Amino acid sequence: MTVAYDDAAAARPAVQAHGVGFRYRGEPGLPDDDATQPPPALSDVTLGIADGEFVVLCGQSGCGKTTFTRLLNGLIPSFHTGDLTGACTVYGLECGQAAIEEYAALVGSVFQNPKTQYFNAFVADELAFPCENAGWEPARIRGRVDEVAQRFGIAHLLDRSIFRLSGGEKQRIAVASACMLRPRLLVLDEPTSNLDRRAMDDLAALLGDIKRMGVTIVVAEHRLAWCAGLADRYVLFESGRIVGDHTAARFAAIPEARREAMGLRTLDVAPFRRRVDALAARWPERADAAANARAADDAPPAPPRPVESATAPGPTTSGPTPADSADTVARLRGTPLPESPAAPPAGPHAVPEPPLTDDRTDDTPPLPRQPAGAGTAAPATPGALLSTRGLVVGHRPAGRRWFRRRCTPDTGGFSRPIPDLDLFPGEIVGVMGHNGAGKSTLVRTLVGLARPLAGDVLRRGAAARPRTLMRAGFLVMQDVNYQLFADSVRGELLLGTTGEDDERAAIRAVCDAVLRELDLTGLADRHPMSLSGGQKQRTAIASALVCGKELIVLDEPTSGLDRRHMVQVGMLLRRLAERGKAVLVVTHDEELAAAWCDRILDLDAVPGRPERTPGRTAGQTNPIRPRSPIRQGDSR
Repeated sequence: MTVAYDDAAAARPAVQAHGVGFRYRGEPGLPDDDATQPPPALSDVTLGIADGEFVVLCGQSGCGKTTFTRLLNGLIPSFHTGDLTGACTVYGLECGQAAIEEYAALVGSVFQNPKTQYFNAFVADELAFPCENAGWEPARIRGRVDEVAQRFGIAHLLDRSIFRLSGGEKQRIAVASACMLRPRLLVLDEPTSNLDRRAMDDLAALLGDIKRMGVTIVVAEHRLAWCAGLADRYVLFESGRIVGDHTAARFAAIPEARREAMGLRTLDVAPFRRRVDALAARWPERADAAANARAADDAPPAPPRPVESATAPGPTTSGPTPADSADTVARLRGTPLPESPAAPPAGPHAVPEPPLTDDRTDDTPPLPRQPAGAGTAAPATPGALLSTRGLVVGHRPAGRRWFRRRCTPDTGGFSRPIPDLDLFPGEIVGVMGHNGAGKSTLVRTLVGLARPLAGDVLRRGAAARPRTLMRAGFLVMQDVNYQLFADSVRGELLLGTTGEDDERAAIRAVCDAVLRELDLTGLADRHPMSLSGGQKQRTAIASALVCGKELIVLDEPTSGLDRRHMVQVGMLLRRLAERGKAVLVVTHDEELAAAWCDRILDLDAVPGRPERTPGRTAGQTNPIRPRSPIRQGDSR
């Protein structure tokens, strides 16, 4: 890819901000005074970024990183309105004066969730879209799409539906689309929040190539380790102000303990990766050891021991651990929190629920079984809350329907064999693996939201139907907004509860106890949508506790979180385990997994690989749409 700039533009700095302040506009109808308006998102920000630099914006959540990126791509004040003071220029474009379409030719943007910036269903369409908006000729668009596809290694994806790509592939498409107009500045906001280890390494290599082309890159990021070999500078934000501007060498020389005090994540993820790999490599043995340790009388598990030395085991681990890994993990797990709650009140915490039976009185067809060896699977391990035997998760190819034939390609099938696993009360099990490995499909099956293709899910030794699993387990989604329905936090916890006055009084008492335990008492009358992300997450978990759920599943609970909030999530997981809950965490966060998980199931490290049954291609199923907008002769 060739980047051609005019000499006058090359002589200017990429970004020059001087005394910039910005306050987002409050809700309509509120008085225009400081008491009712939100606090300033940026205050007196002065920063210069040279042409071709790779700059990382870091700091705790809410410190102003994202707001500053919105100044760079013109979204402030054109899209996000508010009060702007000071001056900020991007390659000569003055913020607040230049039209947002002027930024499009100079600045490429990649958002935290790439799904929010797609305008088309197919990869080739998405790549062509910026050029079409710029009024390019069709032949030039075709050439540019081919050039970018080859440069970014996505030529094999051009005819694919974006909705069928892995998270890493979606991120690569987002970066490629942002580079279609040959931007001089590339702005990325938390680009690795949903990426696995391999996809992060691929993104780092991709941005390294872009940097070598002379493109200026600004990244707002919490997970700093992948930037270590790329960044030229680290700019630290705090409460909307810049409190530190460090070269890469000077930033790397800051002691780890001091960076942790700043609320920053580690620059060296190697110790965490070693511990994760060690736990994952011992998965079969660890399952047997955990079962033997917990087989006696359903006794509550012993409280976890902190990692104190190179040979100190974790809560359910055994064997030596490298000293640096142990020290790093111990320091993370021992981080004090200002909001550390008191011990949970004594006595029962959950409403007694009726026995969960597999009565098969509903009209749901029986669960599918393996065609061979049915009834010969190994029994559940004593003491296990949930077990799987011969489980295969996934979905079959979608049937042909009119709207699919007319609008989109048919969805192919997906299947993933799962090694036999046992989940015990009082432990935290991490589920890891690359994007598309089947992690979310597995946990949806375990909580009854999806049916297995084969095999059994056992609850306390008995085969359980999805209906039974839904009553025993609770899934906290990555975007918890999808599962909050009431108009107050207390109402959310009491939603769906029924009974006589005495029963409702007992349920309300349990609700109040759970609110106290999860630090939600002061928020009981607040609307759930007015809470922070962490408060919403605790509200969903509190709802599960009031309902007496035995299995708590969290999907990517630390996505986009800084170190302090990541530690808060880890402590919450441990508190749930200490209550006797079985906790299952789907995560790509190696810091969280290494510090807080007792066992780790890495779907990339166990036998069995996902298999996909290809669906019909777009060209076969969509007669009203050309297979690619860039094919020869396209008149667009």
